[in-house]
Amino acid sequence: MSHDPLDIVIGSSATTKRDQQASASHLAAGKKHEATGAREQAIAEYRKAVASDPCSAEALFKLAYALDLLGEEEEAVSLYEKCVEQQPAHVNALMNLTVMYEDMEDYGSAERCLKQILETHPNHLRARLAMKDVIASKEMIVEEEADRDVFKRKAMLDTPVTDFELSVRARTCLKKMNIRTLGDLLRITEAELLSYKNFGESSLIEIRKMLAARGMRLGQGLEDAHRQARRALLDQYKGTGRETILARSVADLNLSVRARKALQLLNIQTLGDLASHTEAELMGIKNFGATSLKEIRERLVENNLELRKLDA
Repeated sequence: MSHDPLDIVIGSSATTKRDQQASASHLAAGKKHEATGAREQAIAEYRKAVASDPCSAEALFKLAYALDLLGEEEEAVSLYEKCVEQQPAHVNALMNLTVMYEDMEDYGSAERCLKQILETHPNHLRARLAMKDVIASKEMIVEEEADRDVFKRKAMLDTPVTDFELSVRARTCLKKMNIRTLGDLLRITEAELLSYKNFGESSLIEIRKMLAARGMRLGQGLEDAHRQARRALLDQYKGTGRETILARSVADLNLSVRARKALQLLNIQTLGDLASHTEAELMGIKNFGATSLKEIRERLVENNLELRKLDA
């Protein structure tokens, strides 16, 4: 998109106490210098025109445009911004400012400039075409940021636990438990760590602190998996009229005392919560055996549900 030197102003200029006559004189002199290619002299006159009348949209635009051509972008942007503050707004200043904002990847500001034009000039062709480009650029930036966030998170979860400052005992226990990465560690609960031989409270506190320093906690990975599974179930039942099944309380299942206690330990309150867990998670609860697992499976089948598979 090229800069347009035309001086199009929406409406009439505002009336304030200023030396408009002196400004007009310097502005005319600047235009004469500009016509002969004496750019520096033109800029000097335009500066005098702005100094005489800081509210002159034409003087502000002429000076901004001349500086823009010289590559003095910072000052040009500042002058364009002052120019478009004047009412009625200067269309070409808004267009040129849009271009400069786009170059700075400030697509939000560029979009605001174009909206200001289109509010009063809805058929302005350049503004309409520019708006399409700006919106496309904004969407691309959002997608790129999302991709970067996913990549960064995956890279972080793949970090070996040996990269963190942990005691020899803690490292040895994690290695024997086949916990190799940060992602592996986040999928383990405190209870599972403490149930391992030679893994004590001091090692647990050590790992808690290491994770807390990174805004993380044990079991976080499992919680993420549970949330994803619950969302998948909601999507599956959406519009079928059966969404209410997922919200039913597990108390309605009339489970045995042992099975109920296991679900309480895992903070499972609804059928949706229960269906988001795996058999392995339930079997990891102390005193939870095959009989209790069979009981829960049967109750879920009665409600057309099942426990989450590991690859789900």
